[in-house]
This record gives sequence, C-alpha cells and structure tokens, in this order.
Amino acid sequence: MSDNRYSYFQYRNISAGELFFFVALDETQKQLGFEDLAAAAALLLGQNDVPVAGKLGGATAGTSVVSMAARKLLPLQVRYRLPTITSIGARGLRIAFTRNIGAFVGRAIPVVGVVVMGYDAFLIARHTVSSYNRLVKPEDRVL
Repeated sequence: MSDNRYSYFQYRNISAGELFFFVALDETQKQLGFEDLAAAAALLLGQNDVPVAGKLGGATAGTSVVSMAARKLLPLQVRYRLPTITSIGARGLRIAFTRNIGAFVGRAIPVVGVVVMGYDAFLIARHTVSSYNRLVKPEDRVL
C-alpha cells in the first residue's frame, strides 16, 4: 500500500488500511437487519444443547429447541425418508434420514440460518471492496 491519506466521514488523515476498515464497518451496519436477527436466532435455536435420554450409540447427542417445537407442531409422517443434516464437524457432514416432517423442519431451520448469514457475509465483503475501490486512488485498490 502507498502512503496516501484519506478522509471518511468524521475520520481524517487515515491510511488506506484504516479506510478499508471503516468502509467495512459501514457496509456491515447497512447490511444487517431483521433477516440477520432471524438467521442468528435460527442458528442458535438449532444447536443440539438440550439433553435427551435414550438415544442410540451412534446418534448425535442432544436435540435443539427448534427441533422439539417443530416435532410438536408438525407430528406428520411421510412415506419417504427425507435427508437431514444432524451435525457438521471435523469428521465432515453427518446426514440422517427421517419420515417425520417436524424433525425435517427442525433440522433444516439452522441450515437456513447458516445460508442466510453466509450470503450476508458475501454481500458485505463485495460491497466493502466496491465502495473502498471507488474512494481510493488506483494504487490503493484491492482485487
């Protein structure tokens, strides 16, 4: 990076790196909204932190609040086994099958939360780089 200095709102005489940081903060604040709160809630409520007795040896330990609620609200059985993600870790993706619609929905909700949060992170990065590159001299541009 060069020794160029910039101004951004109330910040004066800042370096290109500092400018990138402040642009990133601004773009993050613009992007985050109600959808992100819902995505974070889905992710947190989908954590397997409620202890459950009687699970077999190879089963993922615990269950989630959202899975318990979905099973109670949607006690429907379907003819075909539906794939669900039960855990993601160092050993990779763990998939289990269920015929219960409530279990399927309960296990899908945290996945939707992760997808929404990942999409937001992508948009924040894209908008940050775009805004930053519009503000700086050519020698300080990234990507």
